[in-house]
Amino acid sequence: MAASSPEEPHYGGFSRFELELEFVQCLANPGYLSYLAMQKQFEKPEFVAYLGYLQYFRAPRYSKYLHHPGPTLRTLELLQNERFRREIINPELVNQLMIQGQRNAVPDKKD
Repeated sequence: MAASSPEEPHYGGFSRFELELEFVQCLANPGYLSYLAMQKQFEKPEFVAYLGYLQYFRAPRYSKYLHHPGPTLRTLELLQNERFRREIINPELVNQLMIQGQRNAVPDKKD
């Protein structure tokens, strides 16, 4: 884990980086994205700006801490698109993303 400086504030015992890391990894879950859309989070300019701020995870210095960097970084990229943020509330899109994620997680069988 990234070393936190002694003067860095902690929230519930966790550094800001640790909390942001946990949150950004949750964004790879299409169900969670749908929940955020239902809560109208993607309509709030400050939340959209926060998603832009989280782009720092694209840098190798930070992406090395992601458990599943491919899906997480792809979602961060998609969330920069207003149309994607509007359409993620659609259950068909959520289902399609879940199926796609499962296919990508399981290697093809070689006979």
